[in-house]
Amino acid sequence: MKKQLELKRKQTIIAKSNSTISHSKSPKKLTPFKPKKQYLTKKSATWRLPAVLLISMLITIILVVPTLIVTPFVTDNQQKSGATEIQPDSGGELDSLTSPFSVAVIRSKSETVEDVPLETYVSRVVASEMPAKFELEALKAQSLAARTYVINHILYQNGDTEYDVTDTTKHQVYKDERELQQVMKGSYTENMDKIKKAVQATEGEIITYKNDLITPAFFSTSNGYTENSEDYWENELPYLRSVESKWDEESPKFLDQKIFMINEVEKVLELNLPEDAALPIEVTRTESNRVDQLAIAENTFSGREIREKFELQSSDFTIEQKNDHLIFTTKGFGHGIGMSQYGANGMAKEGKTYKEIVKHYYKDVEVSTITDSAPTLVSK
Repeated sequence: MKKQLELKRKQTIIAKSNSTISHSKSPKKLTPFKPKKQYLTKKSATWRLPAVLLISMLITIILVVPTLIVTPFVTDNQQKSGATEIQPDSGGELDSLTSPFSVAVIRSKSETVEDVPLETYVSRVVASEMPAKFELEALKAQSLAARTYVINHILYQNGDTEYDVTDTTKHQVYKDERELQQVMKGSYTENMDKIKKAVQATEGEIITYKNDLITPAFFSTSNGYTENSEDYWENELPYLRSVESKWDEESPKFLDQKIFMINEVEKVLELNLPEDAALPIEVTRTESNRVDQLAIAENTFSGREIREKFELQSSDFTIEQKNDHLIFTTKGFGHGIGMSQYGANGMAKEGKTYKEIVKHYYKDVEVSTITDSAPTLVSK
């Protein structure tokens, strides 16, 4: 029995030993490498997604961010310059025209001298002196007058200043591009295009009398007639004669009224007037029905003096006394000599050309050119 148990134990040990060797020593079966599709697809997607996002972010940084940086500055500059409200001058400096010389304009506000090409100067004077809504032929007539005036002034001025003309009514009103934009606002481009068309149509043209340049006086509104030059100024000029101007009643400035207390009148005229009594006023008039001389309380004044002292629109006025005040009623606006602007517009509405307008208001004149009449300026 003991021998049988010993034998059985040995057999069991041998059996376990054979089982362990067989597992560890037997050769492994080689199988082809098969990638696990699910695992690799998931990994590549995980890699591709960040790459796409990275590329998109780079494109955004390159293209979008600079725009975001620049835009605020552009907008700010546009607002400062007014470009968002008013477009720049579409015609620039009238480059298509020939300006044989520049006009030196002293700017009254800045006290600096601005050199402006002749035709550009003319266009800005027309824009400053005459409503852009006027008929094209009237604007042409104004262009001719403005050009003639400045050339005549340059030729015959004393020449002891660093500038040719002022920008005020002392000579001709002149506003630069920015000032005109501020006045005309959204209508600036349209208005200036129209005015430049008028200037271009008269390029280089001037008004002469017996081959000499004239003094082409002009004003806003007549009382129905223009004034002889010697009736308001000192000199008699043959081309500045009184002519009918029947179109001016359409002007909003045709009639005006101002009221002054009698004590104000005494102060302005530096005289004593009778109290509580009708003032003795006598008036004589010129050919055009403007006041020539006014006599009040044994003192005599010219119609021009009264107009300027009381800042009346015209020297055609009447005076009505009511108790302790005087009522001045005027007809017309301006000195009345030369071309009436509202009269010119009325003629243009009737189909008259700018040359016909000019020859109506300036007697016996011709339309000439700068080259023929002012060669010394052209040669500079």
